[in-house]
Amino acid sequence: MLGDNCTDSEVEIKVSFGYQCNKHEGIPCGTGNRYGIESGSKISRNRSFSCLSGAALSANATLANTNICNGLIGSDILPGLDSPNSFRRVPSLSRLDILSTSLQSTMSNLSCSPRSSVDSHETDSCVRQPMSAPTRSDSFLNAVEVQVAGGAAGEDRVQAVCSEENEWLFCAIYDGFNGRDAADFLAGTLYETIMFYFNLLDSESKQDVPNVPFECSLDGSMAGIEAASAEGFMRKSADPKMEASSHSFRHRVLDILQRALTQAENDFLHMVEREMEDRPDLVSVGSCVLVTLLHGKDLYTLNLGDSRAVLATFDEGNNMDQSERLKAIQLTDSHTVDNKLERTRLLNEHPDDSMSVVAGKVKGKLKVTRAFGVGYLKKKKLNDALMGILRVRNLISPPYISTEPSLNVHKISRPDHFVIVGSDGLFDFFNNEEAVKLVHSYISSTPSGDPAKFLVEQLVIKAARSAGFSKEELLNVPAGRRRRYHDDVTVIVIILGTNHRTSKASTYM
Repeated sequence: MLGDNCTDSEVEIKVSFGYQCNKHEGIPCGTGNRYGIESGSKISRNRSFSCLSGAALSANATLANTNICNGLIGSDILPGLDSPNSFRRVPSLSRLDILSTSLQSTMSNLSCSPRSSVDSHETDSCVRQPMSAPTRSDSFLNAVEVQVAGGAAGEDRVQAVCSEENEWLFCAIYDGFNGRDAADFLAGTLYETIMFYFNLLDSESKQDVPNVPFECSLDGSMAGIEAASAEGFMRKSADPKMEASSHSFRHRVLDILQRALTQAENDFLHMVEREMEDRPDLVSVGSCVLVTLLHGKDLYTLNLGDSRAVLATFDEGNNMDQSERLKAIQLTDSHTVDNKLERTRLLNEHPDDSMSVVAGKVKGKLKVTRAFGVGYLKKKKLNDALMGILRVRNLISPPYISTEPSLNVHKISRPDHFVIVGSDGLFDFFNNEEAVKLVHSYISSTPSGDPAKFLVEQLVIKAARSAGFSKEELLNVPAGRRRRYHDDVTVIVIILGTNHRTSKASTYM
């Protein structure tokens, strides 16, 4: 087996949550509550995934939940969403009513229009329009029971939401930097905002409201999208018309993901502008974003930054043994200056600024070229809030950091085995192929184990060896100082289809 052996006792787990499913329809998963999972959960025989395993290891020292949004995120919203010790059932995740007092008009609806090649540097690509939101009785969030789990490790946040009844899974990793405010904001609002737009779409379709042109399609081209209801997305449909328009519908789902992210960005920067007099550091706070949404055979991904989703699939066209036939396919783009395409795009967008990339970083500050937040590299007035050396000199043509996500949908097929969703800290030590081989080797030999936890443990061993430490010595290094040896690491492993597995998910603090 690849990798070194580790036992659960070698690493103290401060917080853990998990989800395990039973192979046979109608038999409870989590029987006996072995891993702190609510017993009695059921997944149907035609589920799109069989189990979820996740782990996160902190390296950065960070403050607890901050006071952004007048403290509402930390005090009222995240406690209702976080469940660090187990998945828990909730009848509704709606927190928009709580936020509305603070956000006021910023939670209004967006109408996204196609972007021209020459946009105003200070103009949002999406314009807020007054429109009444769907009524609470129409809300998908009020109508469906879901299970939630989540937690924080350093500046990272991990979140998982599952609907057994409607057979979908939402997973997100928010890799924060310069503080955890942006990651906390995303954890407190993005899932809700995505569901809000599904509900809005459902409401619009019932009223026969004309479609808004879609801004970014699967291949990056412009395309018109047919309306489809949120109810139709979240509930399997046998309607032949829905099947016939499935391609257009997938585009609509991606459109909703993008619109929700843009809304969250606008809301966050609005909060930053309101609060930066007391906390000027907020203008530099940001986060990478990686969202996966699995429904049926469709795996949707949205990403900003350098987190990755990697698919493990088998090549059925040869006679090699199973491990040799396993391939790693990256489903997301890497938005860093090391990516030649990203570097070229950045330089082309700022032809009058010869210093747009300095010392391998955007304006000498960030390696990522796309991110959530980080307002001082997007708006001059936010950069002016910083003092001295913290301020970026010659901010000639902002924004320098893009909030345009990469969007993708993968149609799951029989050879597809599992997906690794990870922050960049994982890929500092393992390339895609190494990570896939480690997970495959582990789940082949340990069917009831935790592959994400195993992967993180292998990273710790590798980081310790590189630093000349034992694993125990490295883990005893306090958070903050440990950042010298590895970054915050968050990993989720999703076993696809009916590949029966039982596992748990863990967060190391």
